[in-house]
Amino acid sequence: MSFPELKFDEKGLIPAVIQEIDTKEVLMVAYMDNEALKRTIESGFTHFWSRSRRTYWKKGETSGNVQEVKEIYYDCDADTLLIMVKQHGKGACHTGNRTCFFRKIEIMRVS
Repeated sequence: MSFPELKFDEKGLIPAVIQEIDTKEVLMVAYMDNEALKRTIESGFTHFWSRSRRTYWKKGETSGNVQEVKEIYYDCDADTLLIMVKQHGKGACHTGNRTCFFRKIEIMRVS
């Protein structure tokens, strides 16, 4: 299975934004290569390429916090994926938070 329209980077990777289908909450961002995307499509659960460990991993494989894939989109430049999932278990973040985006930068407004 190949995806000729998608533009993977020079390392063969494409960023994947993972979003909860019901709440539209952005859960995480991870990277996929052709094989991780293939595993995701075939299994119905998210799989990624770990840039630090240099191996494939299924989200929630050890924690049980799996992501059931509902829809997959790609952007107008074909260089980013948006994967709509049903998040099972406690959440997506390895810190124990529901989403990896739980910290906020305060914006100082100048009048």
